[in-house]
Amino acid sequence: MEFQITPASPGATLFLVGITVLMAALAIGFGWMTVSATRPSVVVDETTLTLKAPFYGRSIDLSQIRLDEARVLHVDSRSTVRPTRRTNGLGLPGLGVGWFKLANGEKALVALSSRDRVVHIPTDEGYSLLFSIERPEAFLEHATRMKRGS
Repeated sequence: MEFQITPASPGATLFLVGITVLMAALAIGFGWMTVSATRPSVVVDETTLTLKAPFYGRSIDLSQIRLDEARVLHVDSRSTVRPTRRTNGLGLPGLGVGWFKLANGEKALVALSSRDRVVHIPTDEGYSLLFSIERPEAFLEHATRMKRGS
C-alpha cells in the first residue's frame, strides 16, 4: 500500500520557481557575456572612440585621445606595454578585457585577443587603450582622419 506525502506548501513551490527563474536569468546572462566578450569592437566616429566590450565598454572623446602617440606593436615578454596585472577585468586564455597595469606602470583599458598587431593609444584621462584589432594601420588612419575633421 502506498501513502502520499502531504503536498508542499505554496512557499516551497514559490521558492523553487524563483530559483528556476534565477538560474535561467544567469544562463542567459552568461551566454550574452560569452558572445559579447569574444567579439569586442572599436567604433570611431566624428567625435568619439567607442570600445564595445562587456562591462568595460566606454566612449572617449577624440579630443582626449593622443593619436599622434599611437602605435602598432607586438606585445611580448620584453614589451613595456604588456599587461602584467589585471586590476578589474576578465582574463581567459587568449582573451583579456578590462583594466590592467602595464609593465611600464601605466593603467590601461585592454581588449586583447592576440598579442600581434596590437594598438596602443595614450589618452589625456590617465590611462591608455590597448587592443588587438584587424587592420590596425587602417584603424589609426581612419581615427586620425576623424579627429582632424572634428
